[in-house]
Amino acid sequence: MSVNESTLAKIRAILAKAEDPAATPEEAETYFSKAASLMSKYGVERAMLAEADPSTDKPSTRIITVKGSYLLDRVQLLNNITQALGGQTVRWRVFDRETGKNAHRVELHAYESTLDRVEILFTSLLLQAFNGMRQSRPAWGESTTAYRKSWLAGFSQSVYQRLTDAEEIAAAQATKELGGRSAELVLASREDTIRVQFKAAYPKLRMAPKRRLTGSGWSEGKAAGQRADLGGTRVSSGRRRAVSA
Repeated sequence: MSVNESTLAKIRAILAKAEDPAATPEEAETYFSKAASLMSKYGVERAMLAEADPSTDKPSTRIITVKGSYLLDRVQLLNNITQALGGQTVRWRVFDRETGKNAHRVELHAYESTLDRVEILFTSLLLQAFNGMRQSRPAWGESTTAYRKSWLAGFSQSVYQRLTDAEEIAAAQATKELGGRSAELVLASREDTIRVQFKAAYPKLRMAPKRRLTGSGWSEGKAAGQRADLGGTRVSSGRRRAVSA
């Protein structure tokens, strides 16, 4: 097993402990915090290594087919994770013959190491989101579906913010420890590369219309996303980026 595979395996093992229903909220927070810290550090290390040897981490694409209930909410979580880590996404609605229902084909554009991190986080956070959503209850008389959609939107937004912060913290720490070229500048350059390649691939891409959600669960979902503790202390804006039951 390579060093990269070993690190990712360790992160997956920690996340699995956080997903265990038997874990207390405090234990889950500790596990997620540790996993997020390792993941951000891993991402910066791969970026700095590729700065010296581009062959170690190249821009790439990956397809993830998202299916199931609350489909757009699942997709939004995937989009938020990808964009927080410096990637870009485009999606198409497709028909899933297996389930006889609609699904979404999401194409991710990012560096290979980033794509690995996105998949690990999406699998883990999707499970956490749905566990938390099902435990929450709307006000009397409120549509359960509307409440849950707004809950998931709040969760996704909180995850995006925490991942962005964790990336900035890891980059700042790497700059202090390693010296030389700023890690923040390296990550920003990688984002620019992906953005340019994405625009070249989809020059006429149109943004999806903004969703209008009426449920009251946004704040509770946001709080649940904050409890997922994805990297600790917040930092001032530096490398800010715009960002599915």
